[in-house]
Amino acid sequence: MSINVEAEDLIPFSEARTAFPGGKRLSLATLHRWRLSGVRGVRLETCVVGGLRYCSQQSISRFIAAQNRDELPPPAITAKQRRTQAESAMKVLEAAGI
Repeated sequence: MSINVEAEDLIPFSEARTAFPGGKRLSLATLHRWRLSGVRGVRLETCVVGGLRYCSQQSISRFIAAQNRDELPPPAITAKQRRTQAESAMKVLEAAGI
């Protein structure tokens, strides 16, 4: 999802440094790293208006929410079950001459 310039409240990057929760002033380099490389596969959404880079309070909220999503659920079958199924499949393939 990208920033909706008309609907979201744009924050210049220099001010976004203090817009994150925790009251700590972030490094400008950190914000650029989050927008370029991301964290855990999630990038901070930004836009450029008139040569200046902006993000929005909504994009910050989405970035934080994506960081805190629940981890993937455990697989439906265990490793032992998967191994047993693979061995059974190999026997069927051998019996079929494949």
